[in-house]
Amino acid sequence: MDKDNRYILNLPPFDAKILETDSGLVIFDKLRRKYVALTPEEWVRQHFVHYLIAKKGYPLSLMANEIPITLNSMTRRCDTVVYNNRLEPLMILEYKSPQITITRDVFDQIARYNSVLRVKYLTVSNGLVHYCCKMDYENQTFCYLREIPDYFTITQDRPLPST
Repeated sequence: MDKDNRYILNLPPFDAKILETDSGLVIFDKLRRKYVALTPEEWVRQHFVHYLIAKKGYPLSLMANEIPITLNSMTRRCDTVVYNNRLEPLMILEYKSPQITITRDVFDQIARYNSVLRVKYLTVSNGLVHYCCKMDYENQTFCYLREIPDYFTITQDRPLPST
């Protein structure tokens, strides 16, 4: 962690808007358009969202944080969802604090969320390690990608034709 108790991440730095309030540090979330508590997970989220916008061409207007879904009669929240211009979900992103190791349990969590949204891409990051996998529903498989795809790639991706 740096001197302000913020983790050094494996993501590009950005000019974060951080304020100190009576209840602690808060950071401005461009997607929610408000200040939110600066937790280690939120630090990862804000860096990752900035990375997607600045380096991967993801439109700010087609991303949303803390999206509620209903799963087994319970409300859950996807950390970030990316949409196409028809507002169909393309990618779910799940963030963990940097001290949390990305395990099978994390992928099981995002897979449960995906049982509702059925997106083509699932991404998990703790700010240090990032994983992205592409779903293949026709063959009931998935494959890990070497890097996070840019926005153009995920919007141009077409399913294989049925035979």
